[in-house]
Amino acid sequence: MSGEYFIEREKTLLGGRFEELLKPISENAARGVTVNRLRCAPEWFAEHSGLPVTVSPFCPEGFLLPADAMRPGKHPYHHAGVFYSQEPSASAPAPRLHVQPGMKVLDMCAAPGGKSSQLAAALAGEGLLVSNEYVPARAKVLEGNLERMGAANALVLNEAPERIAENFPGFFDRVLVDAPCSGEGMFRKEEAALGQHSEALVRQCAALGREILDAAAATTAPGGMLVYSTCTFSPEEDEQQTAAFLLRHPEFTLLDWGGDFGSPGEENRCGGLPLDVSKVRRIWPCQGGEGHYMACFQKEGESVPVFAEVTAKTKPVPEWEDFSAKYFPALAVKKFFCDKDRVYLPAISPDRVNRLRVVRNGVFAGILKKGRFEPNHHLFMVFGPQCANIEQLALGELRVEQYLQGMPIAPEQAVDGWCAVLVDGFPLGGGKMNGGIIKNHYPKGLRLLGGLAK
Repeated sequence: MSGEYFIEREKTLLGGRFEELLKPISENAARGVTVNRLRCAPEWFAEHSGLPVTVSPFCPEGFLLPADAMRPGKHPYHHAGVFYSQEPSASAPAPRLHVQPGMKVLDMCAAPGGKSSQLAAALAGEGLLVSNEYVPARAKVLEGNLERMGAANALVLNEAPERIAENFPGFFDRVLVDAPCSGEGMFRKEEAALGQHSEALVRQCAALGREILDAAAATTAPGGMLVYSTCTFSPEEDEQQTAAFLLRHPEFTLLDWGGDFGSPGEENRCGGLPLDVSKVRRIWPCQGGEGHYMACFQKEGESVPVFAEVTAKTKPVPEWEDFSAKYFPALAVKKFFCDKDRVYLPAISPDRVNRLRVVRNGVFAGILKKGRFEPNHHLFMVFGPQCANIEQLALGELRVEQYLQGMPIAPEQAVDGWCAVLVDGFPLGGGKMNGGIIKNHYPKGLRLLGGLAK
């Protein structure tokens, strides 16, 4: 029988609650979006996006979408990084960290980037976000999503957790471990996952989660907070993992999760290990999401600031200096560095991370080409509204669809030269005005060849 181990285990643990808590996988999966506060307030989004959203119980920036709603990924605001399409319960772990601007934050298992986007928004461009993903292909997806969401102060890594622990011991004020797991909360989204599920997979994921948690503990600063989450229901990866972590790390205390969503943890999932299950949190499919487990820890001691101001050693680069002075005057005084012919506005000093596999350090501003500077899409996605030359579009306007399809557009405000293209004030990308037309520089891989959803 497909999924026999999972079904029998949960029937034993849940008893008569099995049908109530674990809805059949044939039902529609929950859908949602999480608004990016770097762009706008959730209330503004709900009023102006045109999407049929209702408030989510899991996150102040979260909304639920009905099953028959348009694909949010085809909405212009998605391309502008105004929101992230996110399974509703997946938005719950990040807010528990209470991230504040200026903090040092680590997302240890960050791809595809939904939770990292929430953390970046909470930092509001101040401090440091390190978003790590061990699988190279997934690290590139993470990089692209943080670019779209306008994260300026993110260091994207493709590293093993133990390498991060070696390079950042006791460094981070806040750490999130959304661990690779057996994915039992994804069965409604990916029915094939049920057939591939096994007890061996659960045990393998639990062992991996243990290693990642130990590395995360080493990176947490004194007084710092660590959140552990999974999208699975297995005791070995959830309550038992939490209890075992506390036994290995007496320097951490389990904090009360709080909140009025979901349910507390369950005593019969602890495997005989001591755990106050009232302090951890579960979300079952019947509670509005696909499924999540969450626990929050605090490390003993008092936090000591250790994040130094960014420094960047580089030769003068007249091409960038002239470009920034003309189009982005506020950036002309910012630290930058060159990696061969690429110009970056770093999130952390390059020398600090030169032993790590860096996917991107801060903002990829652009590239030097034969004595000139050509801006990158990332520059416009982060700083587009600050550009001295802007072409402003409005939601519903034909030019929005034309731009996202990669077509040239007619100008109404922009003058000759590089310009930022915005929709309702939110950055879509860049273009170059010449001869009465704006040449499109929206990246080919992002273009909507089929057009916008109606």
